[in-house]
Amino acid sequence: MPAKYTIKDLERLSGIKAHTLRIWEQRYGILSPERTATNIRWYLADDLRKILNISVLNSHGIKISRIAQLSDDEINEQVRRFTENQINESEQVTSLVISMIEFDEARFEKIVSGCILRFGFEKTVETIMFPFFRKIGVMWQTGSINPVQEHFISNLVRQKLIVAIDGLIPEVRRDHKTFVLFLPSNELHEMSLLYYAYKIKARGHKLIYLGQSVPFEDLERSFDLRRPDYFLTIFTHDMKEINLNDYLYRLSITFPETPVLVSGFQVLKRKIQVPSNVTIFNNPEDLHSHIN
Repeated sequence: MPAKYTIKDLERLSGIKAHTLRIWEQRYGILSPERTATNIRWYLADDLRKILNISVLNSHGIKISRIAQLSDDEINEQVRRFTENQINESEQVTSLVISMIEFDEARFEKIVSGCILRFGFEKTVETIMFPFFRKIGVMWQTGSINPVQEHFISNLVRQKLIVAIDGLIPEVRRDHKTFVLFLPSNELHEMSLLYYAYKIKARGHKLIYLGQSVPFEDLERSFDLRRPDYFLTIFTHDMKEINLNDYLYRLSITFPETPVLVSGFQVLKRKIQVPSNVTIFNNPEDLHSHIN
């Protein structure tokens, strides 16, 4: 079944007010939504794609009356030109959303590669990729994308991060620390963890990357084999099998002399008390004091 969107979904994802969208429909016929038996509008993926493209053109000062005269192909072409030549971050995020909806790997590559050339890798991830994934989170929660679209784009981003990590040949600093990076059992979303691995390695520290869904016993084994200076982990999704506070205290008790750095949605959305050797960091900037 094709994805369906309400006018509120279009407003949230495009930034164009629902009232404005209704006026554009009535005055210019830019969309032709289906209606339920109770006369509620609903839209398909093509409608979302068109509105996202229109939002890019409109943000560049092109009047809706002019946009309404363009064919879909002409709209797409103008959007491509703008996103290739401009560096507005919100427009790049919108373009990435379109590439995800259309399964357009070539467009994804062109956008991301262009941003890396302009901004550098770290700024591209922090100012474009992270906001993009936050937007995907909203789309996921509202049912605006399906799992195959999320898997498609996640794998492309994951490949970029892994290639960037593999391409690093930093000089190990004399005062280097050893970081163990891992996700707890049943946690599979490793985008942030991969990026933090890149930042740590890029600054001359040593890295032991354990990856997704690591059993606690494996952490103990890694500690016995190579006593690290830090543990770093991310909590993105609700851990139904274990209590977050209990897990953090177990880390603290098992490794009392080793600082534990933690972040992620599940940690940041709650006001929790943490043991003395556990530090919550909010974003990549907060991590700098530990790795610089």
